Amino acid sequence: MEHAVVHIKKGEARSLKAGGMWIYDNEIESISGEFENGDMVEVEDFDGYFLGHGFINTRSKITVRVMSRKKDAVVNEDFIEMRVRNAWEYRKTTVDTGSCRIIFGEADFLPGIVVDKFSDVLVVESLSLGIDRWKPVILEKLKKVLAEDGITIRGIYERSDAKVRLQEGMERYKGFIGEPFDTKVQIEENGVKYIVDVEDGQKTGFFLDQKYNRLAVQRLCPGKRVLDCFTHTGSFALNAGIAGAASVLGVDASELGVNQARENAELNGLSDRVEFLCADVFDLLPELEKKGEKFDVVILDPPAFTKSRASIKNAVKGYREINMRGLKLVKDGGYLATCSCSHFMDPELFAKTIREAAASSHKRLRQVEYRTQAADHPILWAADSSYYLKFYIFQVVEEK
Repeated sequence: MEHAVVHIKKGEARSLKAGGMWIYDNEIESISGEFENGDMVEVEDFDGYFLGHGFINTRSKITVRVMSRKKDAVVNEDFIEMRVRNAWEYRKTTVDTGSCRIIFGEADFLPGIVVDKFSDVLVVESLSLGIDRWKPVILEKLKKVLAEDGITIRGIYERSDAKVRLQEGMERYKGFIGEPFDTKVQIEENGVKYIVDVEDGQKTGFFLDQKYNRLAVQRLCPGKRVLDCFTHTGSFALNAGIAGAASVLGVDASELGVNQARENAELNGLSDRVEFLCADVFDLLPELEKKGEKFDVVILDPPAFTKSRASIKNAVKGYREINMRGLKLVKDGGYLATCSCSHFMDPELFAKTIREAAASSHKRLRQVEYRTQAADHPILWAADSSYYLKFYIFQVVEEK
């Protein structure tokens, strides 16, 4: 069967030509040939020059997600196996693979699908129609490639419950793929044990992207008093505890998150030094400040305050406010770890926001280090959405 052909307007598809993976609806001049949404199409420039093969979905703003730029490429089971194998080989080289993101969508040239490995369980999130059809093949090939390294996967859970699926004309779905299993999975990372709830935890159950940032915080914490804001299931707090912090307070607004964090503290024998509080961080920090509380280390790991360009102004306000409040609670000479996981909060804007927060709270910042997401979430240059996590560690000093 002949592929339908998507013809690009003159001067458009700049991000694709720079190395990106997406064609937006407003970049398309016309589409020739017959197709159904989810089919593979060819993409040609205005002058007929071949640009790539990709999945089409006219219901989505991202109309084509490109799978290959090679004219003679055929997207079949062998092609998928090659992509999956490359993704796994890359992880083996760059990260601890006990638990890691094995497939990170566009950055692994498998646009619209994410697969996380938690010990011997896989969690898959599929966000685009074209790749969804290949999901069974991707998972089958992944099991095959892992088995070659002696890794047996005991279960797969799907967490395709994000709202984005509705924009693709797909229903939201979560549930087992294959045999049911216990969805509370124990993992170990940086010497810390966690129970990951792959069924009801946020996103795929646990944020693997901060793995080495949590490790970077460990060396600041021995003997220190630590405050971990937006602790989720306790990850930064427990890294501080395992590193020998004198006391740690983890705060989160989610009752479920805090209960899991307490379980995790118990699992690591840290309940005596690491405690958790269910509270709104924005309300709690001013109260702590009023009481004159000070901490040696303050960690701010807020959720993405913005999921779109439109709400960026409010997000900036949120980040500025939280950093200002956090800075006021750091002892002179203490440390602030702060991050943003919103792709729309670009590095320049995030730096500017922190600078404003420091000025408002009359603090000076000495940058210890700047980090991004762990290497199992590779940043594909030209695919901007793959670069989202910005993480700073500062020493906070007062004028003397």
